[in-house]
Amino acid sequence: MTKLLSLNYSLWLLVLLLLGACKPSSKSVLLKPSGDYKAQKVVLVVIDGVRYSDSWGDTSFVNIPFMARDLAPEGTFHPEFYNLGATLTNPGHVALTTGHYQKLNNHGEELPDFPSVFHYYRQHTGAPAHKAWIIASKDKLEILSKTYSSDSAAQFSPATNCGNNGLGTGYRKDSTTLRITKEILARHSPDLVLVNLAEPDSKAHQRNWTGYLKAIQQSDRMVHELWQWLQQHPDYQNNTTLLVTNDHGRHPGNRYHSHGDGCKGCRHISLLMLGPDVKDGFVASKPRSQVDVAVTIAELLDIPMPTRDGEPMLELLK
Repeated sequence: MTKLLSLNYSLWLLVLLLLGACKPSSKSVLLKPSGDYKAQKVVLVVIDGVRYSDSWGDTSFVNIPFMARDLAPEGTFHPEFYNLGATLTNPGHVALTTGHYQKLNNHGEELPDFPSVFHYYRQHTGAPAHKAWIIASKDKLEILSKTYSSDSAAQFSPATNCGNNGLGTGYRKDSTTLRITKEILARHSPDLVLVNLAEPDSKAHQRNWTGYLKAIQQSDRMVHELWQWLQQHPDYQNNTTLLVTNDHGRHPGNRYHSHGDGCKGCRHISLLMLGPDVKDGFVASKPRSQVDVAVTIAELLDIPMPTRDGEPMLELLK
C-alpha cells in the first residue's frame, strides 16, 4: 500500500509539473463568477512550514485535532494539494496570492512580478487600503503588498502589519499576530485578509522537534479560535470563507529542520476550506496547487484577474 501511494504521488506530481511547465499564463479575465456566492469576505491563513506527515498525514490527528475533528466536517479538506514552485516562504506566499509561481529571493529583497488578488480587489472595488490586509508574523512578507508589475493594479497596495514593525524588523510571536488580526478585523472589517503564522517553521529551523510539534498544535488552536471569532462577529458570521494552507513543507525524516527542494516532504501541503459556499464534509480528490488559491478567492469575490496560472477550484464549492 505504501509503495502504491508513493507511486500515485509521483505520477500526479509529474503530471502537475508538466502541466505547469507547458501552460502559459491565462489571459482570460474572470468577468462573472461561475455561481451565485454568499461569500463577501475571505480570510487566508498560511501556517508556515508544516510537513504533511506531521499534520493531516498522521491519521491520529494528534497535532491538529481542532481542524481535523471540528472544522473539517464543516467544510472541505484537500489531501492532494501541492507547492509546485520554490518550496520557500516568500515564493510560496507569492504563489498563493498572485496565482503565479515565481523564483525570488527569500529574504524580502525582491518583489512579486505580478499584482496579487489583493491589488485586483482594491482596483476592482475601489475599496481603501484598510479593506485588504497582509498580517504576518514574518516581517519579510511585507513584500506581498507590492509588485514590480507595471499593471495599473500595482498602485492599489493592501495595508500591512508584518513582523515587529515591518520589513527588516524581525519576526514576532504568532500569539501577537492573532491578537493583531482580531483587532484589525474588529476595527476595519476588511473583506480580504492574509494571516501568516510562522512558529512551526521557526521552531523546525532551530532543530527543536518538540517545539515544532507544539507550534503546529498552537496553530491548530489558533485557526479554530479565529473561525469561532469570525462566526460570532456580526460583520463576518455566515458570509466569510476561510482557507487554511501552507507555504511549503519540510524534508522527510530527521531532516525536518530544513526545506527548499522538490522532495515529497517539501511539496506536499494541505488545504482546508470553510464557508457558506463550500461543500460540507467533502474530501477533494482532484490534485491542486498553490496557484489555484488566488483565483478561487477571485471567483468567490467576483474579482477580475487578467493573468494567472491557476484555475478556480469549483469542485470544492456548492
